[in-house]
Amino acid sequence: MSDAAVASTLFGAFMVVTLALGLLAVRGKGKGGGLAEWSVGGRSLGTVFIWVLMAGEGYTSFSYLGAAGWGYNYGAPVLYVVAYMSCGYAVGYVVGPLLWAYARQHGLVSITDMVAHRFGRPWLGAAVAILVTVFLLPYIQLQITGMGVVVSTMSYGAISLNWAYFVGFAVTTVFVVVSGLRGSAWVSVLKDVLVIVTLAFLAVYVPLHYFGGYGDFLGRLVEEKGAWLTLPGSGASPYGTGWFATTTFLNALTVVIFPTTVAGYLGARDADVLRRNAMWLPAYNILLFVPMLLGMAALFVVPGLSGAESNLALLKLVVDSLPAWAVGVIGVAAALSSIVPMAVFMLVIGTMWGSSVLSLVPRWRGPAARKAGAQVVVVVAGVVALLLTYGAPNTLVRLSLISYEGMAQLLPMVLVGLVWRRLSLVGAVSGLVVGVGVVCGLVFGGLDPVFGVNAGVVALGCNVVVAGVVTYGGSPDRDGRGDEEVLARGSLGVGGER
Repeated sequence: MSDAAVASTLFGAFMVVTLALGLLAVRGKGKGGGLAEWSVGGRSLGTVFIWVLMAGEGYTSFSYLGAAGWGYNYGAPVLYVVAYMSCGYAVGYVVGPLLWAYARQHGLVSITDMVAHRFGRPWLGAAVAILVTVFLLPYIQLQITGMGVVVSTMSYGAISLNWAYFVGFAVTTVFVVVSGLRGSAWVSVLKDVLVIVTLAFLAVYVPLHYFGGYGDFLGRLVEEKGAWLTLPGSGASPYGTGWFATTTFLNALTVVIFPTTVAGYLGARDADVLRRNAMWLPAYNILLFVPMLLGMAALFVVPGLSGAESNLALLKLVVDSLPAWAVGVIGVAAALSSIVPMAVFMLVIGTMWGSSVLSLVPRWRGPAARKAGAQVVVVVAGVVALLLTYGAPNTLVRLSLISYEGMAQLLPMVLVGLVWRRLSLVGAVSGLVVGVGVVCGLVFGGLDPVFGVNAGVVALGCNVVVAGVVTYGGSPDRDGRGDEEVLARGSLGVGGER
């Protein structure tokens, strides 16, 4: 049996297992529930499922491709990922229970619901859902693309990019439509086991195989590639200390209101689950050091990679030195690192549209209709991302440049709006419009970083100033009846199902 056949067979077998595992999650109460059961797991997931789900959403194909590629190209700047995720978990220790309490009290299932309820304007929730969809679609496309690259490489070219794209889309769509967040959590268990085992193995194997151990590897790295170990990294990297600090700050705040993170928050059984989760999640960040470090190891083994080819740095080490069955298992782990976050992205888009956009139409307001509409949107969002991956990949790649920094502009409306009752509708909307406009102008104008500072921070500063000035210059509007009590209960871990 050829190497390609071995690796491809393993991949196919694990895709069947993944699909079966996702569908098994629909058993019992997962099958007949409404939108809340489908989108947030009936708010019943315990610590383990929330941990693997949120770790799975954060550990994507970027960890195998982009992190290694950044390590290969720049070195130290890639550590911003570890920095902002760790800081974000600390922020989430406080913010997660607050959002959970507010959503549970008012029966909400997404950040768009929260916005609509806080400001008393259903149309605002729908508008935010559309904006967030624009920011999330590139992430679906990037996961499809990442999976295609991984699978095609790990199968020694036997599985084409186009087939890998389609398989990833099909497997993900089927189990998300049927079993929702619960299915994603179940698949995350398989994914996390494979990721932990394969990366732990690679962390030991690659330095021993290519360098004789960590001592020789790190010695060569210090002597020959010292620029990779300090900011701003190698070459003409623009990612210096100012960028590192501001990006860590911005992303640590943004990650806690990122729609996929909020989906994990709202699926928790109680606030204590989220607090325990915030304490345990940083341990997962240890895994991120592996592809970053091995990306720098590839500098000595496969020198001369440039452009997008540098993202294959880690995979080239694996394919060139391991037997086909090991290559197949590592490929499956990397593929699942695309499937799990892609599932949550698609689920969140469907949930937002089902609860905010479609609910504006009378025929879609019933519980069953809202769930059915959300499931249809999941399929549509996946198809759009898949078709653009095939036909016009650069369309969403361009949008991905502003996705995270654009999402950061929701911070005042979503988070500040919940804890500051005076923030007005006009102030929040004005700030959002200005923030998104500034970040688009800076990023697409080639001005990111701005004098070494993340453009998203500059835009967020403009957003906050405008929101505050407009709010103080006008009169306060609807400010959330009884929300102080709800938020306080969340921060203290008090509350339960009503």
